[in-house]
Amino acid sequence: MTVAQRKKTMSRVPQKDTKPEKLVRSVLHKLGFRFRKNVSSIVGKPDIVLPKYKTVIFVHGCFWHQHNNCRKAARPTSNIEFWNAKLDKNIGRDLQVLKELRNLEWRVLIVWTCEIKDKELLTAKLKDFLLQTH
Repeated sequence: MTVAQRKKTMSRVPQKDTKPEKLVRSVLHKLGFRFRKNVSSIVGKPDIVLPKYKTVIFVHGCFWHQHNNCRKAARPTSNIEFWNAKLDKNIGRDLQVLKELRNLEWRVLIVWTCEIKDKELLTAKLKDFLLQTH
């Protein structure tokens, strides 16, 4: 596969309004939290922003953002050089965004797609994190 073909294939991967993001937003809404989506004026363009709580939520795909100790984060065994560079770049960018947001005193929560399977645990995680501010 050529570089152009890979780019075309990766461009088809949705970057916002994914099913996991919609599920997290649905849970937040049912809990009574109001939010904004994909705010481009905030570093990293977070998936969900709760201005009242000065909190941002990123819904990260385990593969694309390399969730530690997650089986879904296994790196491909073909075209290793390309994938290692791509995934390492994602990890570096995530760390930089996290650092910048914390310096701006934003609270940051990362929800991994593997955590979304259990809606009760997801609800508890969101509720616990957001209510820590009160």
